Amino acid sequence: MITFDIVLVFVVLIFIVISLYTGLLEPAFTFIVGVVVLGFFRILTPGEMLSGFANEQVMIIILLLLIGEVIRKTAIAELVFDRYFRKARSYNGFMSRMVFMVSVFSAFLNNTPLVAVMMPYVRTWSKRYNISPSKLLIPLSYAAILGGSATLIGTSTNLIVNGMVTDQHIVPGLPGLSIFDFAWVGVPMIILGGIYLLLAGKKLLPARKDTEEPYSMGIRTYFIEVQIKNNSPLVGQTIEESGLRNLPGLYLVEIHRMGKRIFVVSNNLILEKGDKLTFAGENKKISLLTKPEYGLSIPSAGMLQRKKHVNLLEIVISPNSSMIGKPLRDVNFRARYNAAVIGIYRNEESIPPRIRDTILQAGDVLMLYAGSDFHTLSRDSHDFYFISKVKEIEKVEGYKIAILLSGLALIILLSAFKLISLFMGLVVLLMVVLILKMTQPKDLVRSIDYNLGLIIVMSLALGTAMIKTGAADLVARYVIALLIPLGKVAVLTGIYVITAVIAAYVTNKAAVAIMFPISLSISLQLHLPAMPFILVVAYASAANFMTPVGYQTNLMVYGPGAYKFKDYFRIGFPLTVIYMIVAIAVLSLKYF
Repeated sequence: MITFDIVLVFVVLIFIVISLYTGLLEPAFTFIVGVVVLGFFRILTPGEMLSGFANEQVMIIILLLLIGEVIRKTAIAELVFDRYFRKARSYNGFMSRMVFMVSVFSAFLNNTPLVAVMMPYVRTWSKRYNISPSKLLIPLSYAAILGGSATLIGTSTNLIVNGMVTDQHIVPGLPGLSIFDFAWVGVPMIILGGIYLLLAGKKLLPARKDTEEPYSMGIRTYFIEVQIKNNSPLVGQTIEESGLRNLPGLYLVEIHRMGKRIFVVSNNLILEKGDKLTFAGENKKISLLTKPEYGLSIPSAGMLQRKKHVNLLEIVISPNSSMIGKPLRDVNFRARYNAAVIGIYRNEESIPPRIRDTILQAGDVLMLYAGSDFHTLSRDSHDFYFISKVKEIEKVEGYKIAILLSGLALIILLSAFKLISLFMGLVVLLMVVLILKMTQPKDLVRSIDYNLGLIIVMSLALGTAMIKTGAADLVARYVIALLIPLGKVAVLTGIYVITAVIAAYVTNKAAVAIMFPISLSISLQLHLPAMPFILVVAYASAANFMTPVGYQTNLMVYGPGAYKFKDYFRIGFPLTVIYMIVAIAVLSLKYF
């Protein structure tokens, strides 16, 4: 019997789908409006509307995002990527390494910050070897999705599904999912998906110009001098082997060695400790020279390089500055502002790196290597204006990084064997991170994705409404009547297709909220195991390749890759079909 409550639930669902697809309202606000309407008509109680805030899986998602943000800020991933991709000099070589590493990492780390960290490397490598980044950015996103779908903690979508499992009342006593329940399909698809991307990526993806316009406004060129440290890995390498010739936005001008200046630098020249290298570089690329794997120091920055937290900043000398007409050495930046001038740009003219005797003029732009207290010390100064923060450099001691990574690995291992709760393990690890001062509590608060949290909580409430009113049961009966004559496999396939379409053209969160209670109701009515009907929704909503709007990492690479909507469908539809076939086959063999 179709009641008013069921009709209202469907009206709310239609509103959510239309709003999310058209962008009528923000996603979080869309779910809030829908759930509030259900609460107003007393379909949901206030407790049911807010019960998601007490859901353990919601908190696990937030904790994983916070720990992922700490890892991103420590530049651990950057260091690993730099070393891992150093020998990749062909498209296939880079693609194979990227897909393997990103999929493995994203199985245990949230894939959104992972893609954010990896994107600059893809574009840097693309420029270096004259390959369009559009040939690599979609595969980057897909690799993260493939890896994230292989474990419980790899993507928030799987954790939402687990949250719904623990909240549901359709199948009494249903246990929660374990970390590796997803691996039966996820691991084979990492391999098959990787092979598919390697074979089809170059043919099906477009070759479009990098959207990072090299001559856009705000780009200034400086001369910067760096020195090779005694323990630098560059010592003994040739210029070609070091990769210094191929740094994007940077050009090696000369080498200073034992009082001699080498202007025409041969690719076969062997680098020695103590060599001073002069680069001409764009302001936004100077930070590449500060990466620890190169083992370079900036002599003009002096002792500031030992500080744990520094910034590369740009300032401009004001027209009424007291510094005008003075040589830089007399300004004493270091004593007054805890900063060192490492480069000067003047009216489209780059000043050579030995700048101590340069007479400052109004309008000069200075590149600073500055301590964290620079803004406090310069607050009352009228001598210059702040332009931009080029790079924030955070140095973390090696033992702290080891504690963070080994702790995370241990927690994942212990929770997989059900020796500890994943939630409690992550809470303890986060406390250790705070005690070690790897981040500050205020920074953690700023890192929380409140919109994501609201969407998840409201999705759980929507699922409760569908179950409570019988809407899920009603849809389940219609799906069964339509597909059961074709067999159990056809039912699973139908659920996968419907879920995948909703996820691709609305959002994966909406797909889970709508399809989970329906799928579970179908399993109950058919007297079949619940697990394949749970996992099929998880796979179909998380393994989202057909559109840019269906998954956050797809949207992240959309602009930088200069993609069009059809590009995703062209390469993503075959991958979606492959994933569906593998998922249905594995689930059928394992559970039916």
